[in-house]
Amino acid sequence: MSTFSSLPLKDSASDRLRIQRAARQQLFAHGYRSFTMDALAHELGISKKTLYVHFDGKESLLAALFEDLGASLRAEMDAVLSSGTRTFAEKLCGVVAVAGAHIGRASPALLRELQRHAPRQYARIEELRREHIPQVFGRLIRDGIAAGSVHPEVDAAFAAEFWSHAIRGLMQPESLERTGLSPRQTIDRAVHLFFSGLLSPAGRKDYENHRREHPAH
Repeated sequence: MSTFSSLPLKDSASDRLRIQRAARQQLFAHGYRSFTMDALAHELGISKKTLYVHFDGKESLLAALFEDLGASLRAEMDAVLSSGTRTFAEKLCGVVAVAGAHIGRASPALLRELQRHAPRQYARIEELRREHIPQVFGRLIRDGIAAGSVHPEVDAAFAAEFWSHAIRGLMQPESLERTGLSPRQTIDRAVHLFFSGLLSPAGRKDYENHRREHPAH
């Protein structure tokens, strides 16, 4: 039985959110071209007419889905970075874990489909990356410098911009296909390689210990 079909629609805000979450599951599981409004309505146990009350089509639904995904991702990363009890290594690994949890199921094939068949939505994903990556990692690097975990001579703004361009390039479908890595594996390996050059000896030791205790899946 569907996870969602036994839950009747009640109010507009919660309905839209539940629809978006079901859509995300179908999109990640079946890909862009196999994802249809008919299949989603069936999954939710509602009529397609009811579904169209909330979204006027597949593209508008996906647009809302990616906006919600971006907002959730940023909110969870901000919560990690705002923690007063986490060490820098815990914040770094926490940010990686959040990113992996949200985009780990987005296969290279799905990204390629979006690039080819939904260029507007793929462009919005790129915009979200450009908006959030430098801000999140700039803050993370500055926190690392303040904690003595990152070399004090590191230019945080430059390092964050450098990282932004690097990870955006690595997350392109063609790059993922060449490396044979999933998005989650790519993020973990890229962070490890990038931050190995920024960390102080004490910061590197703390990070390596924490990484061994919490390996990426």
